[in-house]
Amino acid sequence: MSWDQLSAFAQSSPILSLAFVGLTLAVIINETRLRLSGIPVLSPAAATRRMNSDEALVVDVSPAADYAKAHILGSISVPLVDLDPERHKLLAKAKARPVIVVCRAGMSARDAAKKLKKAGFTDVSLLDGGIAGWRQADLPVTKGR
Repeated sequence: MSWDQLSAFAQSSPILSLAFVGLTLAVIINETRLRLSGIPVLSPAAATRRMNSDEALVVDVSPAADYAKAHILGSISVPLVDLDPERHKLLAKAKARPVIVVCRAGMSARDAAKKLKKAGFTDVSLLDGGIAGWRQADLPVTKGR
């Protein structure tokens, strides 16, 4: 596609063009904020290594209904709306453990990871792409609670 064709398309479809630019900017801003947050982002393979060698705790902050549909084996369900690191029994005991925070697509996990860091968790990371990224890497998920 040449610049002339692109320009003609933008002129003939300004709403669609603005939507594309807006979504592109939103993705760039989100990725930049994630990288600047200081919270490491692990690939599914790196997360698996941490789970196996460092006994990392996987915290799934997805809504309970989504968790029941598909989650990483051994993960615990702590929906973002219920996340209170001080009051949750398993989380309160895990401050010294590595924690990998997961959600459906990787968006809400960042907020949860920030809460955990603020509560004194020292080794917090995110799963890149969330459960969607995990599944895309052909890694197993389980159903139920």
